[in-house]
Amino acid sequence: MTIEALIVWLVIGAIAGWLAGQIMEGYGFGLIGNIVVGIVGALIAGWLLPKLGFVLIGGIGAAIINAVIGAVILLAAIALFKKAA
Repeated sequence: MTIEALIVWLVIGAIAGWLAGQIMEGYGFGLIGNIVVGIVGALIAGWLLPKLGFVLIGGIGAAIINAVIGAVILLAAIALFKKAA
């Protein structure tokens, strides 16, 4: 992985994590937390969405949308576990 690819991953993760935090009001985790949530969200969406038959094709925009969808799923799961505990 090149340094440019790593920077793109971090930027997409930060944007996706921030957007998911805005969508799920009250679940922002700061810059580092948002990057982690965005990257983990991208992994979740990359695994789950094709299994559901939903695949976005094309560029950075599609990567951000996928990551946001996965990050929202992740934050919803965290909220469920917090309420259960």
